[in-house]
Amino acid sequence: MKPRRWNPDTVAPPLGRYSHLAEVPAGHRLVFLAGQLGVGPDGTLAGPGAEAQAHQLFANLGALLAAEGAGPEHLVKLLTLVAGTEHLDGYRAAQAETFAAWFPDGDYPAQTLAVVAGLARPEFAVEVEAVAAVPG
Repeated sequence: MKPRRWNPDTVAPPLGRYSHLAEVPAGHRLVFLAGQLGVGPDGTLAGPGAEAQAHQLFANLGALLAAEGAGPEHLVKLLTLVAGTEHLDGYRAAQAETFAAWFPDGDYPAQTLAVVAGLARPEFAVEVEAVAAVPG
C-alpha cells in the first residue's frame, strides 16, 4: 500500500506537480531523507545549472529510497529549495521529466518549493529533502 494523496475541492487546485494532502497508511515507517544536491556518488557536481543538478538529486533520492526497499511511490512530502529565481525553469524542467516517470498517474506527493538566497555552497542551484512512508 502506498501513501494516500489527494486534493479536496474545498481549496484551489495545486499550482504545480504536488498534492495538498498526503496520508501515511497504518503499518508504515516514516523515513526522512536529508536534503539532496546535484552531486554524484563520486562527489562531483552534475553541472553548473539547476536542470543537471536536479536530475542528479532526483537520482540520489531514488538511490536512497532503494536503499530502504522503497521507491518514489512511497514519497509523502518534498521540500525544494531553489537558489534564486534564475534556476526555477531548469529545476521545473528536470522535475517535469522525473515526475512523468515517477508519477505517471499524476499522484504527486505534497511539496513545498521556496526560492532562497543561497544554499550551502554558491555552486549549488537546488536542494530537495523528502519524507517517505515505507511499508513496515
